[in-house]
Amino acid sequence: MCHKLAHPHFIPYMVDITAIFHKYYEPDAPLSRLVWEHSRCVAEKAVCIAQACKHLSIDTQFLYEAAMLHDVGVFRTHAPSILCEGDAPYLCHGLIGAELLRAEGLERHALVCERHIGVGLTVADIERQNLPLPRRDMLPITLEEKLVCYADNFFSKSRPDVPKTFEQVRAGVARFGEDNLIRFDALVQLFGKVND
Repeated sequence: MCHKLAHPHFIPYMVDITAIFHKYYEPDAPLSRLVWEHSRCVAEKAVCIAQACKHLSIDTQFLYEAAMLHDVGVFRTHAPSILCEGDAPYLCHGLIGAELLRAEGLERHALVCERHIGVGLTVADIERQNLPLPRRDMLPITLEEKLVCYADNFFSKSRPDVPKTFEQVRAGVARFGEDNLIRFDALVQLFGKVND
């Protein structure tokens, strides 16, 4: 669909994402590099999709910032396979990130963190799976929230530089039920199918 963007600062941003990120991650530490690379891939994919959807008038500056910070909370979770040695369940990283960004005064960015898990979570999802999350809907609402959510599905943290194919992403979403697949297909309808 689009090529990797040549320079990570192709969009001048208003929020110092590097300073916020390094407030919680030691520069050049393995976890820092892993989360930064994953976030960069998601941000670039999201902006490429936004540029192909000019008719939607997506705020690409905010989109890039929010995508770069969407996983800021993972360091507090327990996921040894991706170098996270915290105590919280991995599924809580969106809420943790939202809490951190709210403390920075970044409410819009915080909502992206909170609503980006999978293709969003409904209270029914949370209750049915007995997830360790508050009993409320955490579905992406704005175009930017939806686009970070969509782009994030194409990159794992264990291999951030190897994007998943569209078919792999769709199959992965389908494992969580028909409702998730319907939400994913709505994102595809909105933003277009991401080519491999």
